[in-house]
Amino acid sequence: MAENRLFLLDGMALVYRAHFAFIRNPITNSQGVNTSAIYGFTNTLLTIIEKEAPTHLAVAFDTSAPTARHILYPEYKAQREAMPEELAAAIPEVKKVCAAFKIPVLVIDGFEADDIIGTVARRAEEAGGIETFMVTPDKDFAQLVAPHTAMWKPGRQGSDHEVLTYEKILKNWGISNPKQVIDILGLWGDASDNIPGVPGIGEKTAKKLVSQFGSVEGLLRNTDKLKGKQKENVTNFSDQARLSKELATIITDVPIEESFDDFKLEEPDEETLKSLFEIWEFRTLTKRLFGNTATATKPAITPVFENLKTLNDVPHKYHLIQSEKTLDSLIKELLAVDTFCFDVETNSLDRFSSKLLGIAFSHSPGEAFYLPLTGWPSLREKLLPVFQSPALKIGHNLKFDLAIMLSHGIQVAGPFFDTMLAHTLAAPEQKHSMDSLSENLLGYSPIKLVDLFSGEQNEEDDLFAAAAKKKASKGELDPSELPINILAEYAAEDADVTLQLYHKLLPELKKLNALPVMEDIESPLLPVLVAMENEGISMDQTVLDEVGKILTIKIKNLSKKIEESAGRPFNLNSPKQLGEILFGEMKLVEKPKKTKTKQVKLDKRVPTWSPKVNRSSNIGSTIRKNTQEKTNN
Repeated sequence: MAENRLFLLDGMALVYRAHFAFIRNPITNSQGVNTSAIYGFTNTLLTIIEKEAPTHLAVAFDTSAPTARHILYPEYKAQREAMPEELAAAIPEVKKVCAAFKIPVLVIDGFEADDIIGTVARRAEEAGGIETFMVTPDKDFAQLVAPHTAMWKPGRQGSDHEVLTYEKILKNWGISNPKQVIDILGLWGDASDNIPGVPGIGEKTAKKLVSQFGSVEGLLRNTDKLKGKQKENVTNFSDQARLSKELATIITDVPIEESFDDFKLEEPDEETLKSLFEIWEFRTLTKRLFGNTATATKPAITPVFENLKTLNDVPHKYHLIQSEKTLDSLIKELLAVDTFCFDVETNSLDRFSSKLLGIAFSHSPGEAFYLPLTGWPSLREKLLPVFQSPALKIGHNLKFDLAIMLSHGIQVAGPFFDTMLAHTLAAPEQKHSMDSLSENLLGYSPIKLVDLFSGEQNEEDDLFAAAAKKKASKGELDPSELPINILAEYAAEDADVTLQLYHKLLPELKKLNALPVMEDIESPLLPVLVAMENEGISMDQTVLDEVGKILTIKIKNLSKKIEESAGRPFNLNSPKQLGEILFGEMKLVEKPKKTKTKQVKLDKRVPTWSPKVNRSSNIGSTIRKNTQEKTNN
């Protein structure tokens, strides 16, 4: 890890994101002041300080002054609605937070926050010895990523953040240089900034064209190689493509007076922060920042710019058990140790219908065994002593493995250690998948099941790879279709990696004084939950069927009434047709919001009264009444 870690926060983007993240349930203090944006920004800032160990920090904001982009293209960002008053009022308060943390706020008239961050990031990259992280959800920043400059993309809806390094950007965008992101945006456009792009060219086509021709200019020099409507659009809108590329280009030579040393992280002004948090009533953040810090432990920071190791880079001994002699030898080893890891392989993720294909074991890091389960009844008797031994059984998402074993006649005896649960205790705000833990804690990238099915083909050009990825997202990949030696290596690696994660997480739990929670609560609860799920609950199918019939009749009657009130039949399940009735014919909203496909958005309930509809209107009152009745029932 580099000695200097610089974090550059896109203040405006983070504040907007925080405000709208709580838009349905705003955070307010007892005075009724909306503090959602302040809370969200401060929470992200604290997460970075606590988890990422930055040495330098700065926050950039836009100003109201026009930029060169507005002068070049007056329609730039012109489609955006005015900033909500509550959000506008929050921005000065967010800057107070930065001041209390003694973090510089960078604002320069005529330049956007993107340009300021781009300039500082470029200077840091050229200076060397600095790892720079641009904290933003904005995809435009991908063009700035370099060998020692990454995007730190905040998570959404409780998910962990994502660090997009140089290698990831190249892979995700299908390019050879991050600068080509500008060319892709030039063709694709950017609806959020009102950058037009070229009509008819979306994300995939833009990536394909840039991959083929290298740049917007390269494409325009080779329009003779295009066909049909695409050729016509690229030719006719060539100036628009050049303009869009210029608008999408982040400026990296802004006249910034501050030097790198000005961004050095200092001790915050605790009294000011306490005062601000008291005004805003941030009790949780107050406790988090000023509570008992004696037990607070910063987790080890993974040097994300280093290449992750793979199976080909590490010494390992993975064995495929194919004879009774080697099986007996393995059983003897497992009965002699006090700790081992096991991982089941099934043909699906349905614990009740899946077939048990095999079990992988590991009791020593770097070594693992895979046992294909053909002739299960006899193998069950052989393995029973292993699973009922007093040894500590380790697994990742161990509840699934225990459930599978129970459904196949073996009740595994404790004690247990689940690495997924352990990491949840150690770092609840982070991702807990085995792949994520392996990459972050071990610096190792495990074999992905989807890769074994799709190979190394480009997903856009390989239908088989795309189908494999789609199946993987639904948990539908069947490992039994793989050659046994390939499956054995994949399964053995899972067991080996999980065992190594155990050795990493055990001392972390001890440091955090969380091991008693793991040993006395979480682990003993595993077999209880498995037993409860296996037992299920009783229900009367006949009663449920009758309720279903009654509800079906009610829905049909309500649908008929609504169609009669509307004056014509239409599909109630069609957002497009319902939108035409409510907003096209009834005019309930003057300018309803629309989706990217120009359909009216129906994510919010129609107001109980609208000046556009007479309260005595039969159509309006009936549809509102019946829609409400249908919802309640």
